[in-house]
Amino acid sequence: MDLDFSEAEVQRYARHILLREVGGIGQARLKAASVLIAGAGGLGSPLALYLAAAGVGRIGIIDPDVLELSNLQRQIAHATDRLGRPKVHSAAEAMRGINPLVRVEPHQARLDEGNVHRLVASYDLVCDGTDNFEARFLLADACVTERRTLVSAAVLRFEGQLSTFKPHADADGPCYRCLYPEPPPPGLVPSCSEAGVLGAVTGVMGTLQATEVLKEIMGIGESLSGWLLIWDALAAEFRKVRLRRDPACLVCGIGGLKAGAP
Repeated sequence: MDLDFSEAEVQRYARHILLREVGGIGQARLKAASVLIAGAGGLGSPLALYLAAAGVGRIGIIDPDVLELSNLQRQIAHATDRLGRPKVHSAAEAMRGINPLVRVEPHQARLDEGNVHRLVASYDLVCDGTDNFEARFLLADACVTERRTLVSAAVLRFEGQLSTFKPHADADGPCYRCLYPEPPPPGLVPSCSEAGVLGAVTGVMGTLQATEVLKEIMGIGESLSGWLLIWDALAAEFRKVRLRRDPACLVCGIGGLKAGAP
């Protein structure tokens, strides 16, 4: 592992390196890592900014949309003078502005069957900050097949959820479909554009998501694999729910897409 940091890097990451759990080795792991972020919106914005600030060496971000005025209430990687620009390019500009030492790879595209496996396989770890179930399930299934750790967050109104899925590395760890076997019927779960969301809730959950990504890269602390973290902003209450791997899961279980992955 390359521990040869420039003086500028030592100064930039000094507060990380001072942490006993991180140090030079942890910072070197961040520098060597690559992360794919799906979604450049409410979750993806703080996630992308904090991963760039932390010094993750290569960060890909995929999103098909262009920036709209209604996005700016919560999507803090963007700015009013970038309205109409692709979100991935707006986010990349903000990320490079924070840390020009990281390599940012914008992908202006929609996740689909034709690109999801190639993209997932190109990065060490994957983050789900998408806003639709089709993309979530595509991404989650590809992570199992390609043996990539998935850190997934979701928000709606005043609540957020977060978990880490890595059945390839955790013998007891579930995949996303162990929690949600199938997408809900259309119309059953409203989107943020239908039900609304408090902007700061996306900031909290995206920042928590970034924290879990950094922990997974450096191998520190306790993983959220096997746990679902739920935050109720109105009650100012966090709770953790135990998740179990489903042996009958059609993706990670016996007879699934990646049977016997651990």
